Amino acid sequence: MRILVLGSTGYLGGHIADRLRALPGVRLLTGGRHPDNDLRVDLATIAPSALAELVELAAPDAVVNCVGAAGGGALALVEANSRGPAVLCEALHSAAPTARLVHLGSVAEYGPTILGEQTPEEAPARPVSVYGASKLAGSLAVAASGLDAVVLRVTDPVGPGAPRAGLPGRLTAELRDALRLDLPGPVQVDDLSAHRDFVDVRDVATAAALALTAPRPLPPLLNIGSGHAVPVRDLVHGLVRASGYRGRVEEALGAVGRSPAVPWQCARITAARRELGWQPTHTLHASLTALWSADGAPARELR
Repeated sequence: MRILVLGSTGYLGGHIADRLRALPGVRLLTGGRHPDNDLRVDLATIAPSALAELVELAAPDAVVNCVGAAGGGALALVEANSRGPAVLCEALHSAAPTARLVHLGSVAEYGPTILGEQTPEEAPARPVSVYGASKLAGSLAVAASGLDAVVLRVTDPVGPGAPRAGLPGRLTAELRDALRLDLPGPVQVDDLSAHRDFVDVRDVATAAALALTAPRPLPPLLNIGSGHAVPVRDLVHGLVRASGYRGRVEEALGAVGRSPAVPWQCARITAARRELGWQPTHTLHASLTALWSADGAPARELR
């Protein structure tokens, strides 16, 4: 089975590529802007006809699209998160119409949800940020494409290799600097009062692998999360404990961001369990330990 992973050098894409390499009978192809990719392609700018030519040569049986942007302004977000999936779908229609497409969406597409409840796939999507709106447009393009396609709407990923663009990766880097330079602190963070559904990046990779190889057509949308919401404060304090950092963590209460607009996120994951036979296997404890230990730093016991 030939599987093309677009965005294989990113956080989610890298873990998904590693997971697929371990599957018997899979020939992995990578696509993106990195020089080592099998297909040198930028979904934000390439024409559908040019992408179709590359896809036809690659002849994939399945494609997973991990390409996306989380920052860089409205234009960059729309080009990567909205235009990219639409161009990919058009190219697949002409070059690989029977290939299964697994597209990674985002929980930000939902926007505000009901406090204390799990959000099902049929809940209305009302994103409050350009990022969420751009991801939603891309997911809608995939859902309306007529391809054998599924959108995996992923909650907040955490685990080894988390990038600095998100809170787990940024805080990890700041704690490493504080310990390396023996800085007394404080380490400053934004308002941590929101509740989030943190899912281990390795569990996301397993879900993508199952979706790519499922023997039957899948629903157009599946939530991928832990099914539990925890205060963001729990993640921060857990990571601090894992690091052994003894300085203060200073929280900017009421800081402006998406948390005040979306105080609660928690995905219902029963459909993914039913359709994929998937369930998360890593606890937040395990995710934070793996995140801190990823670069060889010993993790303290989390209590």
